[in-house]
Amino acid sequence: MKTYKIVFIVVNLFLLLIYFNYSVAKKEEILKDGKLVLLKLAPVDPRSLMQGDYMRLNYEIADNLWTDSIPKRGFCVVKLDNQQVGQRVRYQEGKTPLAKDEYLIEYTRPTLWGINIGAESFFFEEGTAERYEKAEYGGLRIDENGNSLLIGLYDKNRRLIE
Repeated sequence: MKTYKIVFIVVNLFLLLIYFNYSVAKKEEILKDGKLVLLKLAPVDPRSLMQGDYMRLNYEIADNLWTDSIPKRGFCVVKLDNQQVGQRVRYQEGKTPLAKDEYLIEYTRPTLWGINIGAESFFFEEGTAERYEKAEYGGLRIDENGNSLLIGLYDKNRRLIE
């Protein structure tokens, strides 16, 4: 009986390690090959004693939205202007239909007050808050499946704030 428990624990740890490495590899792929999309911000700047300095991000694509009219999970379809800034076209439940110049960003709607695209917090080093106060865009890399990864904040000239 003891041997089965050890085998069970080892197999579960092995599966967890495989899943973790797969997840990291997918995020690295998004960073490398993902399409850069800038989303206009409406930021709020809290401070967390447990987490340090960070900026809670709210995106313009989620503003002026009647959340009862959209699915709890789905995709925000955006169209990019000539400066890579994403403009909301519509919300839809599935990956299709999708026009030629449209891109997907996956979202969830945990409450009736807004949506989450998975990039709602930006952490930065303590004492560098002034650098990010002028942020006007959140830069995301997205893949063809709507997965997104926040890569940084951008200023009004659409330059990465470092």
